Amino acid sequence: MRNMPKTGRWLLAFVIALGIVGWVFHMKGGDDVLGTAGAGPADSPSAAPVTPSSQPSETAVQTDSPTAPAATPPESSAKPTGPASLPSADPGPADGNPDDSAALPAWAADNLPSRTIRTEDDLAVITNASSLYVLVNKKRNLPSDYVPRDLTVPDVPFSFSGDSDKKKMRKEAAAALEKLFAGAEKAGIRLKAVSGYRSYARQKAIFDANAAAKGAEEANRTSAHPGQSEHQTGLAMDVSSASVGYALEESFGKTEEGRWLAAHAADYGFIIRYPKGKESITGYTYEPWHIRYLGKEAAAEVAESRLTLEQFFGTLEASAEKA
Repeated sequence: MRNMPKTGRWLLAFVIALGIVGWVFHMKGGDDVLGTAGAGPADSPSAAPVTPSSQPSETAVQTDSPTAPAATPPESSAKPTGPASLPSADPGPADGNPDDSAALPAWAADNLPSRTIRTEDDLAVITNASSLYVLVNKKRNLPSDYVPRDLTVPDVPFSFSGDSDKKKMRKEAAAALEKLFAGAEKAGIRLKAVSGYRSYARQKAIFDANAAAKGAEEANRTSAHPGQSEHQTGLAMDVSSASVGYALEESFGKTEEGRWLAAHAADYGFIIRYPKGKESITGYTYEPWHIRYLGKEAAAEVAESRLTLEQFFGTLEASAEKA
């Protein structure tokens, strides 16, 4: 090499150096030699910078991406789940809940117990005495001077002869009783009317007599104080049959006639006013013979409910309060 020209020696050294560099490049890779190994795309001068829109997050895919907008969810799932989605406090009929006021029959609107009472000398006195739907019991008294104006004698057989006020009923109730007796006759049932209208004075005499014979407590269970009897309304009639000697006793309810009356009274506008097992509600013992006229619509509703008249009016009161 000493005998080589100076230029040749430089050329040889350059070739050797170039070979060494090539060997190193081959062993470590070109990127290491260039100083770009380990740089991410954002660090690489040759890579395009990453923007949120070019590589969106999961949330961005749903809401913010301009290149791939999220599909609009169905209406039902798009509604918020917070307080704004709670149902209205008063849904009303449109939401499938019937209007409570619709449950109140037209005939009952002016006859609710709470709307038909006044206090007089510490006594609860009824204000709708002449209504077909009047509620009379031990807590609701008829005025002592109340006498129905349309009393008449129905054309039905009675268990006694002669004239008597207790043959009388109000005109509409009397006509209905005639139809009931005719229906019973068709069915082979023989009934007789026993006792209808009673004046305040007559009821007082009956109660006093019972109290003298049985004691006041027992008399109060089986008969009414004056002013507390449905008979004074002219809308009630006691009915019996020959099978019990036309007596007014519980055994009548077990007879063929008593069973027919219980099953068909409502067809003619009557109810069995004092049903069995309801003494604590009505205030009176079971009276299968005592029928009360309400008219066909009201009687059918009460009979279908299997409630006493007190209980039925109670449900109407509840409906009126919600309306």
